[in-house]
Amino acid sequence: MSKNSFEVKMLETLNYTQLMQNALRNLVKDVLKQIEIDGLPGDHHFYITFDTTHPSVEIAEWLKEKHPNEITIVIENWFDGLKVTESDFSITLNFGDQLEEMTVPFKSILSFVDPSVEFGLKFEKLESIENNQSNEAQMITLEGDEQNEAEIVSLDSFRK
Repeated sequence: MSKNSFEVKMLETLNYTQLMQNALRNLVKDVLKQIEIDGLPGDHHFYITFDTTHPSVEIAEWLKEKHPNEITIVIENWFDGLKVTESDFSITLNFGDQLEEMTVPFKSILSFVDPSVEFGLKFEKLESIENNQSNEAQMITLEGDEQNEAEIVSLDSFRK
């Protein structure tokens, strides 16, 4: 190899799961950015579940003790201080008449659901994707009030 050339490491495969998860996390970021600017339209509201063990999550210690692995927050009637950045969002929510500010990295999100329009996304924990422990990206389709379980569409069915 000459002085002016360099070695390029070629990927053996593309990690479509990780690429899809990143794209869907960006969708969540775009939705929250719109809410930050315009507020919640109509009946829209969100259930966001995130991994409380993620190193960049910032929540009150009592919440972390009560929810050591994951917590679901609701963004609906009252919230304050929603600020969306490239990597996370911060928000103040009311937990039993106690206001708590938190910062949630998009990479810590495990699910995002807007039941008002029967839309939901389910994410793998980031380390499972990076370690190739799972090859499945999932989108949740919520079906009516009479249905108790969400239909999960797996990308595996589209693979050759």
